[in-house]
Amino acid sequence: MSPKVGVAPLRREQIVRATIRCLAREGYSGLTMKKVSRQARVSQGILHYYFTDKRSILVAALEGVMVDLDRRVAAAQARSGPDPRRRLRALIRASLEVAVEAREVWIVFVEFWGEMMHDRRLRAINAELYIRLRRLLAALVAQGVRTRRYRRVNAAQAAAVVLGLLDGVALQLTFDPKAFSVSAAARFCEEALERYLAR
Repeated sequence: MSPKVGVAPLRREQIVRATIRCLAREGYSGLTMKKVSRQARVSQGILHYYFTDKRSILVAALEGVMVDLDRRVAAAQARSGPDPRRRLRALIRASLEVAVEAREVWIVFVEFWGEMMHDRRLRAINAELYIRLRRLLAALVAQGVRTRRYRRVNAAQAAAVVLGLLDGVALQLTFDPKAFSVSAAARFCEEALERYLAR
């Protein structure tokens, strides 16, 4: 039996949030449909109506945390104004804040990446996600070049450098939130990128 109109998106979101909590607590190896249904307070039958298996629910969890991260970045960039350097800084700071304030976001990434190494379909999903992220960053770099805020660089290659730096520092914060503060981490990234992109 299908859910009532209007209930389906809410129920699906409820299940995805429960999955994210389970992944953050026990990892993908400890994730079971039974645990997710218990955490979401739905029957296993309802859970299987929305998701066929662990892989499909892992993909939904990744999509869920990306929506969260995108919202945070968009809000930070809206406050930063149109300057590409400030928008890039806002993106970096918002992403690093998530590593401390909402660690489950980066934990879901780590769990997804671990499974992706053994699953072609998951690798394709990750590849598409990274293409999108590099395009977003490349657009900021290209805008910085056009407005003479940055030196002339290959925007696509620069985007890969920015993303690599951001992933690496955010993962360090996720693994050890006491290693350095978000402010210090943001400063490391900003200084490195200023040296790399400065005219």
